[in-house]
Amino acid sequence: MGVETLVQADVARLIARVSGVLDLTDTAPLRNRLLKCLAEQPEALLVDLAQLTLREPLALAVFSAVARQAARWPAIPVALCAPRPEIRRSLGLAAYRNLPVYASVQAARDGLPDHRETLRVLTDELLPITGAARQARNVATEACLLWDLPDLVAPASLIASELVSNVIDHAGTMMTLRMTLRRRYLQISVSDGSSEVPALQIAAPAHASNGRGLMLVDATAHAWGWLPCNGGKVVWASLRTA
Repeated sequence: MGVETLVQADVARLIARVSGVLDLTDTAPLRNRLLKCLAEQPEALLVDLAQLTLREPLALAVFSAVARQAARWPAIPVALCAPRPEIRRSLGLAAYRNLPVYASVQAARDGLPDHRETLRVLTDELLPITGAARQARNVATEACLLWDLPDLVAPASLIASELVSNVIDHAGTMMTLRMTLRRRYLQISVSDGSSEVPALQIAAPAHASNGRGLMLVDATAHAWGWLPCNGGKVVWASLRTA
């Protein structure tokens, strides 16, 4: 028996109910499913383990990997809920002690902070046309000025423009630009309809027009990366606000 994951919305959070028998062979698809949850940029990801049985303790490393990604982007908590006794014992090992563990989903709801009223988000749907990059710069500028971040206008505009241009050049699909202000970071993400992995062209020649956009993002952002999402991928970058 493999592992099944049922995802449901819980106001601004997501609950992933994981059931079945967890073995090492299940970690890759489970990680991919949970990363797709992060790509939706919820306020928190609650992983319900009430119906999960553990066959191989090392497989719990999948939750550590997801939590590390969530801390980088979208900077949200990942909480493990209602683990069975044998799983709770394994989670007590040093390797997993940084993972928040709650007795139930409701306990996680009550214990995690609610940032819905303070979270600031600005989004725009863009067509894969030349003018989209200019519109991305406008949205980034508007967000920075609206949120009193004038020093980030230039880097945020550059990143937003390059991420959108990358979609135009390589994916050619509709895209969603999202600007999010969190406690320590301004986050910029662009989701598109292509599953093609974005590649950082380190060796791109100086005269090349393609493959250099992500080099600029890499040089400008505090951190950047990409995640699979339902129907494509999301490429993200973050800038420190202070």
